[in-house]
Amino acid sequence: MLVVQNINTYIGRKKIIKDATFKIHPGNITGLIGPNGAGKTTLMKTILGLTKFDGQIQLNQIAVTENQYTALANVGALIEHPAIYPFLTGKQNLALYAHDPDDCQRLISQLNMTKYINEHAKGYSLGMKQKLGIAIALLNNPELVILDEPMNGLDVESTIGVRQLIHQYADKGTAFLISSHILSELQKVMTQVILINRGQIIVDQPIAEFEHLHHQTYKLLTDDTRLTVKNFIKHHICYTLNNDTFQVNPKNIFEIQDILSSQNIHLKELAPISCNFEQIVIQLLNQERGNRHDN
Repeated sequence: MLVVQNINTYIGRKKIIKDATFKIHPGNITGLIGPNGAGKTTLMKTILGLTKFDGQIQLNQIAVTENQYTALANVGALIEHPAIYPFLTGKQNLALYAHDPDDCQRLISQLNMTKYINEHAKGYSLGMKQKLGIAIALLNNPELVILDEPMNGLDVESTIGVRQLIHQYADKGTAFLISSHILSELQKVMTQVILINRGQIIVDQPIAEFEHLHHQTYKLLTDDTRLTVKNFIKHHICYTLNNDTFQVNPKNIFEIQDILSSQNIHLKELAPISCNFEQIVIQLLNQERGNRHDN
């Protein structure tokens, strides 16, 4: 469905996205995650041909360029802010994009917008505007939908409704690329995870494989926290510290024990613990920062 290969995106002379490569297949729900400023929105805009880039982007084997948008005919998108006209009603906004009035009415019903859809959009709340933007992105049975922070401003009921809609469309073959800071919600829908930091993709895996490979970490307690920190920094061991308890990557366990032994630091506790999704992401980002400092 979507092939992104060796993409570099520039703002002025500054390279924002660096050698990004990934694929999204029909029916995939790909979560694009990373810290603020990592390049998520820029990458989405690049796929839509809205920024200067080099490399290759193909949708169904048709190239996307800065001047060629034919491939984007069957793509729906919500980037940053819903593209709505404030002095039109919600229904009139939908009608501007809809090929089929029945499709329009179905989305109004499924997103629970019936009560206000005939009011002018200028009076909509943030959540109401967001649902209208999502509806526009889902019109006309798109092959690919790109959503930037779709849960922004939504209440719990609306969030559940949007999640159900995403699953419905994906089951029929629509591919999704979704960014969100609400990782717990994104985890409930995505089948693929892409983790980006400082413009570089550092993880691109099916969600099941991602959780299997990274679900465990170790907690570690020593008799000298300060000296342990000093040695971890010296040997480039990635860690998090909370109330004298370290969390470390399992792959570093033997090296850590050797370091502590050589410095006469005694272990008080060393035990495996399971991580939730957010903790895994933080751990990987810390690890990537450590690798970058090594280089």
